Amino acid sequence: MALAALAHEQRLNIFRLLVREGPNGMPASEIATAVGASPTAASFHLKELDRAGLIAATRDGRYIRYAVRVEGMRRLLTYLTEDCCQGNPQLCGPTFKRVKNICK
Repeated sequence: MALAALAHEQRLNIFRLLVREGPNGMPASEIATAVGASPTAASFHLKELDRAGLIAATRDGRYIRYAVRVEGMRRLLTYLTEDCCQGNPQLCGPTFKRVKNICK
């Protein structure tokens, strides 16, 4: 489900934006502006990412804030690297190590 959610360019852009923002996330309106989407389109894409377990929504007054779900991102990265280099992820080199450090 996570890969399907990220298969759309706009959702991938939103996810990458929220990864950069970290645990505080951003209000939906700011996300829409940052990725150049209409509020309706952004809302649709945010719900798909939430349903896939990659982001979480929380109410912040009259706004809805979205932030990356680190555990969801970890599950996706684990799935993607599980069979790396015939089950030897240490052979994937510094890129894999860098990604692992981001998720701590």
